[in-house]
Formats: sequence, structure tokens, C-alpha cells
Amino acid sequence: MKTSKYLVKPGDNIDLNKVDADEHHIYKGDKETALAEIKLLNLELDKLQKVQHAEKKHKILIVFQGMDASGKDGAIRNVFNSVNPSGVYVAHFGAPSRDELSRDFLWRIHNKVPAKGEMVIFNRSHYEDVLIVRVQKLMPKLVWQNRYKHINDFEQMLANEGTSIYKFYLHISNDEQRRRLQSRINNPDKHWKIDPNDFKDREKWGDYLEAYNDVIIKTSTNWAPWYIIPANKKWYRDLLISNILVTELSQLKMKYPSPKADYTGMVIK
Repeated sequence: MKTSKYLVKPGDNIDLNKVDADEHHIYKGDKETALAEIKLLNLELDKLQKVQHAEKKHKILIVFQGMDASGKDGAIRNVFNSVNPSGVYVAHFGAPSRDELSRDFLWRIHNKVPAKGEMVIFNRSHYEDVLIVRVQKLMPKLVWQNRYKHINDFEQMLANEGTSIYKFYLHISNDEQRRRLQSRINNPDKHWKIDPNDFKDREKWGDYLEAYNDVIIKTSTNWAPWYIIPANKKWYRDLLISNILVTELSQLKMKYPSPKADYTGMVIK
């Protein structure tokens, strides 16, 4: 599966208003075939993570961003379905605490980045500090504008220190978001997922889309690229992300450490 069309290269001039959230044309199979393929990719990702955890050389950071109801939780659950929890952590960044607000905006983020042998998944991230603060006018324009450079420098430092960074923007349409939010309302078991702010944020859809557009253009770099994932079809979203991660992690050429001795033929008495 050729997924390079979803990669945003430095200097690309994208327009999210023109990106089809329903697009799934590079895959020739149907949903059932895709789901079977995702299961196989789950197993491949599990193998790669086991080697990474044992080798204790590579640090993997995976960032998920997207509008409310874009499927961040679902993508994390489905893509990492078979991965051994050992060495894999999910960090969720909600509204900052008073203590976090008293420090620089990257302080709480830096505390969660992966160590050698770890794979860390960010469900939302430092990008909230150039999205929500911009749209909700929580800080002066000069403050959040300067943060693009701070983020690029921060991610470059992580990359220079051995962290491989993969960032996914889950792109859904306005109509799809409405359907998903309504589905939560219609199902009492999902009421716990509803945040009243989701409805207020929906009124600012255009502002958020513009903010995401700027984020992707200004912070998709060679060391920390963005992928724009059409996410109206959940199975296609998961298939793309799984393919990208397995392809990218395979290129790291990870291998198990050499044994401390030759145990071939050894029989324990």
C-alpha cells in the first residue's frame, strides 16, 4: 500500500478544506479484507515493538491529533490491539493543571516522552497549545505564534537524541463529526464521553480547521513529519496508520541483543 500521498513534506501548501475525509481509493479491497489485513499488521507491529523493547536503543513517539470525535481513542485501540503493554504507554493531555500552567508549556510534555526501548503514544499533545489557546483566545497571538518554532526545536532535539517521531492528524468531515456526536447522545453508555465543550467547539469548526492547517504546514518537518489521515471510514484510518507504522519501524533495522552466552543445545537439569 503506497501511503506517501498522505505524508506532508516541509513546504507543502495544504488546504484541509480540500482534503476528502472519505477518501479511500488507494486501497483496492473492501472493508472485510482491510480488517483482516489490519490484524496481520497488528502482529507485525507487536513483533517490531518486542524487538525495540529488548534492544533498548530506539525511542518511538507517536502523536495523534484531530477534531473532537475524530477517532483518536479508536485508532489507538485498534492499531495497537496486539501490542504487548510492556514498553508501550499512552499519554493523554487534557486541560493543564494549575501547576502545569505555572511552567513552560512543554514541561508536562517533556516529562512523558519515551526512553530507550519505549513506545509512547500521545492522545492529544503539545499541539493543543497552538490550537485551543489560539481558537479560544486564551493567550495573545504573539505567544502562540512563537510556539511553532519552540515545538519544531523541541522535536528536533528529541530526534537528535534518538527519538523517531510520527504524527497523525485524523481528518473527519463536519457531517461525520455531527453523526458521531449524535451517536454518543443516542447511546447512554457513551454519555460519559460527552464533554459540553464539544458542542461549543463545534461552533468554531472553521477556526479549528484553520488552526490545524497552520499547525501542519508550520510543523511538518523531516525529523517529525505529519500524516493527514482521511478518517471518516474507521477501517481505512486504521489500515493507513498500521501500514505507515510497520513500514517506518521496519526501516529502523532493529534487532535483538546478542545473547550473553551460547545456549544452543543446553538442557536444564
